[in-house]
Amino acid sequence: MRAEVPFFEQYRIHPSSDMTKRNKASFRKVLLMVALQHAVQFCLGMVLLRPTDPNVKRWKEEAWLQYFTSLWFGFVHNKGLAHSLAQITQNIIIPSVQFFTAMVIVDFHQYVLHRMAHHYQFLYKHFHSHHHRLYVPYAFGALYNHPVEGFMLDTVGAALAFEITCMSAKMGMVFFTFSNLKTIGDHCGYIFPWDPLNALFGNNAIYHDIHHQPYGIKKNFAQPFFTFWDRTLGTMYTEEDAAKQRKIKSTKSN
Repeated sequence: MRAEVPFFEQYRIHPSSDMTKRNKASFRKVLLMVALQHAVQFCLGMVLLRPTDPNVKRWKEEAWLQYFTSLWFGFVHNKGLAHSLAQITQNIIIPSVQFFTAMVIVDFHQYVLHRMAHHYQFLYKHFHSHHHRLYVPYAFGALYNHPVEGFMLDTVGAALAFEITCMSAKMGMVFFTFSNLKTIGDHCGYIFPWDPLNALFGNNAIYHDIHHQPYGIKKNFAQPFFTFWDRTLGTMYTEEDAAKQRKIKSTKSN
């Protein structure tokens, strides 16, 4: 549970001793529940991923390439350039749009269900409170949920994004891996200055850690990518907000 390399301790959000003092779920239980969720995700993945004939796949790719080439030729009137632009469209632009759209779908799905889990006492008490037994999050705890919540919040959301955007199996694997890495990073308990995800996303380990604290439990519902829904719907709470609140309390006490 403690970092093997002392150098990394300077980037830890909470003292390592807080994990045993404040967390209400044992490390063993967390591992078991996470393993269960991965098993459920694996089974659903086997259902969603349909066998593809390589010849059919190749024929579809060639058909789409011809279609995009004809579209671009109508603009540039140069067959070679149109073919190159068609390849860029097929191999870069469309996959990028699919990937970004999938991120938006997952974020919207998780924000709605996550906020509902805090708004309705029944949902929080019987399902979401399991995840909040970790006041000091760590990497393995990213997917520590009640099985029902884990299925509805994480598994179904990712499956919807995969199906709606018509991702290929290969792209789906990349997207699911990236989503898991992002979620693990948000719960890792460290904020590394060289982490590229911290530069790309404001929704990081510190942002989500606030949600795990008593003062921020009704804020920062957005996960795992953007802060858009929190910002738009008034549930955003930053470290600067927390510092201002502490200053006000300190002034009043004096």
